[in-house]
This record gives sequence, C-alpha cells and structure tokens, in this order.
Amino acid sequence: MDNYGTILLVEDDASLAQWVAEYLTEQGYTTHVCHRGDEVISQVKNLNPSIVLLDIMLPGQDGISVCRELRSFYTAPIIMLTARDEEMDEVIGLEVGASDYIMKPVRPRALLARIKAALRQTSEPTKASINQIVISVGALSINTESRNVTLNNQDIAISSAEYLLLHYLASNAGQVVSRDAVFKATKGREYDGLDRSVDVLISALRKKFHDDPQNPEKIKTIWGRGYLLVATAWE
Repeated sequence: MDNYGTILLVEDDASLAQWVAEYLTEQGYTTHVCHRGDEVISQVKNLNPSIVLLDIMLPGQDGISVCRELRSFYTAPIIMLTARDEEMDEVIGLEVGASDYIMKPVRPRALLARIKAALRQTSEPTKASINQIVISVGALSINTESRNVTLNNQDIAISSAEYLLLHYLASNAGQVVSRDAVFKATKGREYDGLDRSVDVLISALRKKFHDDPQNPEKIKTIWGRGYLLVATAWE
C-alpha cells in the first residue's frame, strides 16, 4: 500500500481516535495516536509527522497551548479539532499557528480532504514564490523564502495561516479576489459556504497592521465580491 505520509492524531476520546486512525490508515497514511496534550511535544519530536490533528480539549495540556508550543519548532500543518462551534476557538487556534480547523463530529471524507489540501499546500510552491523572492507593496515587504514580513522595516509576527493569506492578497494587490479563489489558493480546497476561517484571519491581520476593523483601509472586504489589499494604503 502507498504511504502518503505520517499523521499524529491527538484525541482523548479512545473510540473516536481508534476509528479515525483506522480510516486514515486505510487511506494510506501511517497514523499514530496520542491521548494526552502533555505528551504531544515529545511525540512530534520523535515522529516528525507530516501533519498533526490536534483536539482542543485534552487532559494534561490543552490543544491551544500545545499548538503554540509546537510552532516554536514544527512547521508542518496542524489541523485543530473542536467540538464547540465558538468563533473564539477558531480565532485563538489560528492566531497561535493552526493551519486549519474542523468541527466535530468529524466526517471522514471531509477530514481526509482537509488533510490532503494542507499537505498539498506545503509541497507545492505558489507561482508568486517561484518567480519572486520578495513581494513589496508600499512599505509592506514579504520574503517568500524566509516567510519574514515587515512593515516600515519592522518585523511583524504572523502565523503560517496568516502568512499564506497575506501572501496571496499581496500577490494580487489592487485586485479584488473572490472568497473561492482565496480558499483554493491558501487552503487547496473550495469554499464550503460555512467556513469562517478566512474572515477570522482577515480580522487578525487587520489587528496586527493596525487597520481599523470598522473602516479598514489596508485590507477591505468587498461585499458580494471578495477581498482587496489596497496597494496605495501601505505607504
């Protein structure tokens, strides 16, 4: 059987973890299961998995703090699993470095699609990355090799998910990009009509670049059309 990568599944519900692991194994992934948050760091260092599926509610250490700690050394995708339909979980998870999130109860095919999309994003460089090492929009600078972002020569700390979105918007500065296009470019999948992660990331980027959320000038939401990074607003 083909091996498409190694997955570390962090889930304290033993029965759920078992059937998810069995399903992913059947799909060609080497799957390891961890039931406690305080054991994740050592497991990741030992296994170096291709992707981590990380529940938020865990014994020993919660998933949010685990994700934050992982991001100090682990650059591969992290998909958060949450049973609570609360935007704050999404905001915090994405801000500490989660690549994506999926709500419980987990639907096998949807989970598999998210995994494939996240892995594809890490293995396929974008056209802009191939052709351009530094993207500059006014005083905004994005180094596509180091993923370093600066504004007025000041480093801006952003998560991997925020970087992918900012990179795409800056690559299309001055143009309105649709929500579907953003999802395909940053997540490798189509917008499902429900996912709010791009809106959450837009809000996070506005906060980091001091863009008034009530009257944004740098990153605008164009209702009914999509998003616009205003090229002239970064001087």
